[in-house]
Amino acid sequence: MSDSATTLASTAATAAPTVLVEDLNFGVTDYSIFVVMLSISAAIGVYFGFYSKSKNTTDEYLHGGKKMQALPIAISLVSSQLSGVAIMSVPTENYTYGFNFIFSVLAMLPTIPILIYIIVPVFYDNNVVNCYEYLEMRFNKGTRRFVTLTFIMNQFLMLPVYMFIPSLAFSQVTGVNIHLINIIVSSVCVFYTMLGGVKAVVWTDVVQAAVMLISVIMVAVLGITETGGLATVLDHATQGGRMNFDFRLDPRIRVTIWNAIGSGLLLWTGKIGLDQSCVQRIVSLPSFREAKKSLVVAGFGFMIIMSVTCFTGIIMFARYFGCDPMLAGLVSKPDKMMPFFIQDIMGKLPGMPGLFISCVFSASLSSLSANLNSLAGVVYFDYIKPHIRHTEARANGCMKLVVVAMGVYCILGGIIVQHFNSILQTMWTVTGINTGAVVGVFLLGMFVPRVNGKVAMTSIIFSVLTMLWLIINAMMNIKAGLIKYEVLPNSLDQCEARGFHAILAAINHTTTTPATATAIPLPVNVTTAFDSNREFSIFDISFYWYKMIGAILIFVCAVPLSYIWRPDKNEKLNPKLYSPFVRNMLNVSEPEVELEEVPLKESPTKEGKQENGAT
Repeated sequence: MSDSATTLASTAATAAPTVLVEDLNFGVTDYSIFVVMLSISAAIGVYFGFYSKSKNTTDEYLHGGKKMQALPIAISLVSSQLSGVAIMSVPTENYTYGFNFIFSVLAMLPTIPILIYIIVPVFYDNNVVNCYEYLEMRFNKGTRRFVTLTFIMNQFLMLPVYMFIPSLAFSQVTGVNIHLINIIVSSVCVFYTMLGGVKAVVWTDVVQAAVMLISVIMVAVLGITETGGLATVLDHATQGGRMNFDFRLDPRIRVTIWNAIGSGLLLWTGKIGLDQSCVQRIVSLPSFREAKKSLVVAGFGFMIIMSVTCFTGIIMFARYFGCDPMLAGLVSKPDKMMPFFIQDIMGKLPGMPGLFISCVFSASLSSLSANLNSLAGVVYFDYIKPHIRHTEARANGCMKLVVVAMGVYCILGGIIVQHFNSILQTMWTVTGINTGAVVGVFLLGMFVPRVNGKVAMTSIIFSVLTMLWLIINAMMNIKAGLIKYEVLPNSLDQCEARGFHAILAAINHTTTTPATATAIPLPVNVTTAFDSNREFSIFDISFYWYKMIGAILIFVCAVPLSYIWRPDKNEKLNPKLYSPFVRNMLNVSEPEVELEEVPLKESPTKEGKQENGAT
């Protein structure tokens, strides 16, 4: 490899590198598109904050008065799952490690039936507006409080990441200070989320989703065209090993079909069906029938956009097959490959760079606003309301203050995020601490009637602490060089033939040979992304398994403990707290349930509507 790079360098010295990758300098058109996108988002917040004819209540702020419509909610769910991390880092994942990641996207196929037939009916049948309420109903207040703490912890860890990625892209292509743009855009997001509540979140998501869809498709089409057509893309990707699907069962391999599907299933189930930022919007629909429609549309919409995003990574590899900008030293780390790719294929087209940067910001704004709105509700009702005299005015004021405070925190958090090497791996690892435990405890409550609150609480603590121990030790192995995720190979031997004179020039003028910069001596025994010659260690397993392990640990702990801490024999089961198919197996006759619910029949209209909506 180093000989090849040296030959290329000498060739570049005699070549006339007149054709360069176009600088992605924003013009008037680009800035105009970007400002229009931010202005529309701010205007929607102003409308719902000052001009919309609706009551100034917490129900209106958090749930839109339960009068939301299925299609906007579906679009909002898709939009909020496509953070800037997805737009920027998912293509890079496929560029560097191959196309196996697509199976985590396809895991949405089994996720939607799980949500429709197992999880969401329980929320509607119990009139739950905060998914953590269910844990208090099914177990106890302590279980609810612990899980809400993990939700808040995730928001503190992830929200700065959501905003930093697009700020990084904007800074790279415009030269504007990364922290300055972070301040401006975070402020706009806080502004419309604080004023307009969930309605502003949903309708800005609809606008932002349109920008994302157009941008993602345009990038894919232009990338295929610039590379020489779809056949060329597939041919280069196949030659470069990016289309090799990995069926091996070794859990140390970074990404295989099995851990991609399993991790995706746990992630989407936990994020859409058991995370308040999404549940809040699902239960804002007036009936379960509308919720089903929304989830089906959201599932297919998500798979379409994310599949195109994944394939963009394959297009990007085909574009630089045999002429890798990272090996040449033009791109310092994988997370900066996507801006470089956009710079290459869109730099000459007026307005297109602005459209793509708007796409990245749209994705991040939708994720940030949805999480800010739900976080405000959780913090107020779980941690502030019990200690003050509740009024609607005080509630709205407190929630808006929470949104502002978290916005300031996101800006400051960007200073730390900029030091991360792989954003996607960092996010997948961090959420692995508690996502599996949260999904596991909800499913435990819905599936296993004999488990009580003491068992549930113990199981959550056991799972979270075990995952924390596992992840910390894995991080220590990575730092020690025992785990090193080297990317799939690329080369620099086709730069001249394919006319990449900018990359040739970079090789020629660099002070060190780019190819040899990657030839870092590895320990004798090391676990890589695709193999391992070390003795098996649980700390070497791929981070894609973390969520599944966390969920399994819940049941491993809870089932034996349920025979030690037995449920109270005098406690009567409420069938509505279990998934529909579990209710049929409970030894509770229907007349007894009706007798228990006699007091509720004083409001037959509301109860009847609820029952009709749940069937």
